[in-house]
Amino acid sequence: MSHENDQSIQTKMEKLFINTCRTWQNCTESNIQTFLEQCQENNIDPQYCMSWVEKHKTQIPDWQAVSKVSLDWVNQHTSTGSPISFTEHDDDL
Repeated sequence: MSHENDQSIQTKMEKLFINTCRTWQNCTESNIQTFLEQCQENNIDPQYCMSWVEKHKTQIPDWQAVSKVSLDWVNQHTSTGSPISFTEHDDDL
């Protein structure tokens, strides 16, 4: 699968995030679910969206709660039931 359209996926995903959550600081348990739903409706992999959100977790006030809700949502709505954990693995750049 080619990744030449990654940029457009990223752009679309960022627009969805702005539409639903507006800012990182405003990212909450309820609007993160809306964001993931929107991603799925637009055929963007919610796990991809969550890994993107996780890169900004230091800017999200209640990241622990948001990540738990996100993980639960992804587990319920994706066929894989993701082995990926979005919580404790910190890869500091």
